[in-house]
Amino acid sequence: MHTELTIIRYILLNYRIAELSQRQNTGNRKSLLQEAQQSYATFLRLLDNYDFLSSEDTRLYEQYREAPTTFSTASTSDPTARRETKIRRFKEEKQLKQSLEYLQRNPAANQDDEIHRKLRLAQIAYSTHQTFQALESIAQELHILSLAPSEPSQGPERNVDDSRDRERTRDGYSERLDAPMSAGLTGPLLDAQGRPMRPFTLLGKRQDLQAGVFRPDHSLPTMSIDEYLEEEKRRGGMIEGGGAQSGIKPEVDEDDLDKADEETMKARAWDEFVEANPKGAGNTINRG
Repeated sequence: MHTELTIIRYILLNYRIAELSQRQNTGNRKSLLQEAQQSYATFLRLLDNYDFLSSEDTRLYEQYREAPTTFSTASTSDPTARRETKIRRFKEEKQLKQSLEYLQRNPAANQDDEIHRKLRLAQIAYSTHQTFQALESIAQELHILSLAPSEPSQGPERNVDDSRDRERTRDGYSERLDAPMSAGLTGPLLDAQGRPMRPFTLLGKRQDLQAGVFRPDHSLPTMSIDEYLEEEKRRGGMIEGGGAQSGIKPEVDEDDLDKADEETMKARAWDEFVEANPKGAGNTINRG
């Protein structure tokens, strides 16, 4: 009998370890649940090896071994059967707990070997019932954790910022858009003779700064389109004419003698050029 009690205490030790792992909330919850699940499975395997499982518990243990990730003590397809199973198991748990508490209150539990054995067997029966409940709960929680999105890593973003900070030169220049306005503005602006030691900008009054803050983010036009075209014409930036109208020669005013003489000289110069350079004179290809 002492050997049997020693075995029972050893088997119950696995149940206690599983129970403690399941109750922990610190650290990696998934790993803790998997450790508890493994300890519960070891507890049931030892009970099965030493023939401590009832026929009902043996059936549930086989169901767990076949599908540990979807294990359930009740039917998942029939709501009525599931409800009846839950009610029945709740009543069984209540009876097992009452029997265990009764034996624990018995003053002869530590003196009488038979009563002590009944106490240990009651602990086995109650722990087995709770084990199947825990395995069902763990399977559900692990399924929920598997659906949760993974947490984004903050490491790479911090490394990018660090590398940008290191790229900043000694004069305060940085490619970052959010570089501080005071970067590179350490030390005096003028030397002892009053000469500027580096470029700087004089700011206006507070009203000018406020107007600059609330101005549009695009450049506004300073002249109308007609004014712009007139300015371009004046600077010679626009060429008028072209198209069908470019082939029409303006009529020469016969009363304007200077203009008539100018047109006559242009016509003579063109005739002389044509006589000196007949058509095809510049083509030297295939000539002997």
